[in-house]
Amino acid sequence: MARKKKLIKGLLITDIADKGKAMGKTEDGQVVFVDGVVPGDIVDVLILRKKKNYAEGVIDQIVKFSDARIKPTCDHFGACGGCKWQNLQYEAQLKFKEKVVKDAMLRIAKLQNDVVKPIVGCEHIFQYRNKLEYSSSTKRWLTKEEIVTSNEILDAHGALGFHKSGFFDKIVSIDECLLQESFTNTLRNFVRAYIEDNQLTMYDIRQHSGFLRNIVVRNTTDGQWMVIMVFGENDTEHIENLMNTLKTNFNEVTSLYYVVNTKFNDTTFDLDYHLWYGMPYIAQSLGNVKYKIGPKSFFQTNPRQAENLYNIAVKYAEIKPTDTVYDLYTGLGSIALYVSGSAHQVIGIEEIPEAIEDAKINADYNEIHNAIFYAGDVKEILNKTFFYHHAKADVVITDPPRAGMHTEVVETLLNLEAHRIVYISCNPATQARDLQLLSAKYDVDEVTPVDMFPHTHHIESVAKLTLKSSLS
Repeated sequence: MARKKKLIKGLLITDIADKGKAMGKTEDGQVVFVDGVVPGDIVDVLILRKKKNYAEGVIDQIVKFSDARIKPTCDHFGACGGCKWQNLQYEAQLKFKEKVVKDAMLRIAKLQNDVVKPIVGCEHIFQYRNKLEYSSSTKRWLTKEEIVTSNEILDAHGALGFHKSGFFDKIVSIDECLLQESFTNTLRNFVRAYIEDNQLTMYDIRQHSGFLRNIVVRNTTDGQWMVIMVFGENDTEHIENLMNTLKTNFNEVTSLYYVVNTKFNDTTFDLDYHLWYGMPYIAQSLGNVKYKIGPKSFFQTNPRQAENLYNIAVKYAEIKPTDTVYDLYTGLGSIALYVSGSAHQVIGIEEIPEAIEDAKINADYNEIHNAIFYAGDVKEILNKTFFYHHAKADVVITDPPRAGMHTEVVETLLNLEAHRIVYISCNPATQARDLQLLSAKYDVDEVTPVDMFPHTHHIESVAKLTLKSSLS
């Protein structure tokens, strides 16, 4: 006989948590993570999994709704997993994101809350993304209402949209996404209708077959659009017909590409991209720098807010005209090029070779001659030989992936003793861990959270570290 699941009654939800969950604590102090609720809700929770330090559950019923709860703007909210917090007032989202950073800095970095400055909110909380990737599938995600009320085969034509959270083969068919400017909806819905009208196939991820696999749509704040069609079959006739149809119907598209991917995974960076028409890139301005963005380029997904983030980094860096700046995990050199006008020299290091090629292209494009870029693992490149051949850094800017910096990189920075370190992070917990390690030689002056992705759990934060006066 199956064990009866425990029901926790009247749980007050107090905080947001990772991956769009929210959390509360029972009277005996146990942390409970729940989906589909917001801080301030009082709920009865059915416990599904219990661990040593926490439990996970689902809503049995909502006893009282939070005052901060609002009606989601998007019709797909709840089915599509892209915007977990559309049902929470934006001011409340900022409050709880700021609290996440404060809690990490206090608990892990041992910093007092006054070190953390007020979070920088996003002016545009919709249509802020400059890149979306739509997936196709023979299996459309059906809502409970559709299953109950219809006898038809509702997913007969498959779907074009986003993966249902937790399902690799189910796609939520999107009519309107509010994360990118509205043209993305016009184009996506046109392609879906074209596939149906011409009796072409969506992609079957289990059988690894099907004509349309993905659509990638990129844009810039001044109205340039790049569309990348990804096909699962090298059907020349149908590819040419569809590409010509897009060219004819969408003058807005600045750059139109296609790629054929017959592999068992969605990665296309190792495949050939074919420019069908238009420019090979679109261009995005941040400050005084204009960046070429190609089909394989890595770039900040929220360009308007990225400029605010970079301006905080510039303020914290306090770069002098004689300074040498190291930009670690530089990507396509976006921050390195952004600060290059203030420095004597900027040196960027990035593991992904394609990103470094983009950095070099953008340096030439902007006629920036004091930026040097190296491809390779930061912990391998940043060594005594490197320091021997290059000027010692006066300022280090570091923007590592979610896992934070390798301990060898932290140790290298401690030995380097640059005057200032600016640490940009997309994970407050690993940032706080690294700040605590760097505290052996550095004071943390300020940490500013920045909301780059409204309605999601993602949080960026920028920390200013200054070499202790006894070591200066």
